Amino acid sequence: MNSLKYFSFADVWSPYFLIFMLAVATLYSFLVGPWRGRFAGAEAVPIGRQISFYAAVVLLYLVHGGPLSLLGHLMFSYHMTDMAISYVLVPPMLLYGIPAWLWRSVLGSAVLRPFRFLGNPLLGLFLFNLLFSVYHLPNIHDWIMVHYFVHALYYIVLLLTAMLNWWHIQCPVSEWARVSPLLRLAYIFLNGLLLTPACVLIIFAGEPVFAVYSDPAVWAQAMRYCVSGNSAELLAKFQGPSFFGVLSAQEDQQLGGIIMKLIQEFINIGALYSVFMQWFRRERKEEDGEGASLEAQTAARLNSVGSNNV
Repeated sequence: MNSLKYFSFADVWSPYFLIFMLAVATLYSFLVGPWRGRFAGAEAVPIGRQISFYAAVVLLYLVHGGPLSLLGHLMFSYHMTDMAISYVLVPPMLLYGIPAWLWRSVLGSAVLRPFRFLGNPLLGLFLFNLLFSVYHLPNIHDWIMVHYFVHALYYIVLLLTAMLNWWHIQCPVSEWARVSPLLRLAYIFLNGLLLTPACVLIIFAGEPVFAVYSDPAVWAQAMRYCVSGNSAELLAKFQGPSFFGVLSAQEDQQLGGIIMKLIQEFINIGALYSVFMQWFRRERKEEDGEGASLEAQTAARLNSVGSNNV
């Protein structure tokens, strides 16, 4: 974090993005608070769910507008940490924090009806993993990183597809769930499997493959979108990304791939445990219900036999 001392307050904290995220958090607080009565079937949102949403907003700000965002332009390992937080950790936190009645109101509107095909589980499974993997093809990654508006748009699409992906693992509206608990276990497993090739290629590449983190000229071109100064000034001041790193470009690249895969695996393990326990509890409840029903029927028969004997 000492590298941040070379940058201005605006470079590190992105005040405009901070204001936007504060607006999002404020809007949410009104929707689940004083404006809740405007929605059909609205209920009080537990504090734990609200904290999940606010924490997700804070994380999104840090990785896309705060210090972690800037560090992600300096070192690839920070970049992959940002990606893991944004598209593996944040989506389930947002889904958990937004109540079912709000989802019903927003997604049930006539305006979004033509987009219901996006609820196909296979589309949710493959779309995010495809976009994420394509993004980390070296030439495509470097091109996106030096084109600001494409970069911003791609990140928005990645977040939306990541939420679509997690929707089928942690569907917040029970009656809209299209994947059974057992199939969710397979879904989570495939999710991890589909992201593995991109991480493996990054980890085991024999040389640095991303010019943004190894070529000073390309790095300076990308940096000028998030800090003040033109490419020449940045190069003269910092001499490229190696000025900030304690690792070589290849070591930094390998660490980034490992971080991404480890974070994904830890979160997937948590999701597998959660889905399995939900399925197990439901099966036990159904078995207990069937057992109680059988006992009631047996007791009724015994009472009927006793009455006939009398």
